[in-house]
Amino acid sequence: MDGFENLDDFEKADKEDIFSKVIRAGKRTYFFDVKSTRNSDFYLTITESKKRMGKDGKMYYEKHKIFLYKEDFEKFLEGLNEVVDYIKTNQEVIPRSEMVEHEELEMATTEFSSVTFEDLEK
Repeated sequence: MDGFENLDDFEKADKEDIFSKVIRAGKRTYFFDVKSTRNSDFYLTITESKKRMGKDGKMYYEKHKIFLYKEDFEKFLEGLNEVVDYIKTNQEVIPRSEMVEHEELEMATTEFSSVTFEDLEK
């Protein structure tokens, strides 16, 4: 926890948003938040949030967070770009809109058997 004297300072700084961008992508939501340390240095937090069903039947959000400091931006972006380029080159990328259409078509063509209430009583 460089730059923070204790956990309270760290948590207070974590709440000071300078700029935020929310990206909704299917079942996940990504939050890109620029925050400031006590020394006025900016850093980025990337949070992935997924809605989940608990064992008790109540919904909750599972969150994963990455802290990215400005001295790491260049290497992070180089690595991210390299991995994204690899995926684009080596695997066909299907746009999300086509994926939804494909799923809907697949559901429409799936064979279902007819079940009546009488069948459930047996």
